[in-house]
Amino acid sequence: MSDPTGKYSITMPRDIAEAAKARSGPSGLSAYVAAAVARQIERDNLNELIAVAEAEHGVVTEEEIHSLRDQLSQARREQAQRGASAA
Repeated sequence: MSDPTGKYSITMPRDIAEAAKARSGPSGLSAYVAAAVARQIERDNLNELIAVAEAEHGVVTEEEIHSLRDQLSQARREQAQRGASAA
């Protein structure tokens, strides 16, 4: 994170704060919390994008999701096989 930083005071449940502190490692609690907030913002943005797409094109069905996951899995297997063949 090379952007300028600011100092903020937040309140959170003690058990969550202690668990985050224990997992933060050498980068520290601030970096751990900043990464978690960044991930949440990405999820929020994605949810907004999904809502807009669904409003325009309709809701994606479970069948479509499974089909696309299967296609992705197949593509990954094929890519791994090509990589193994090239090595």
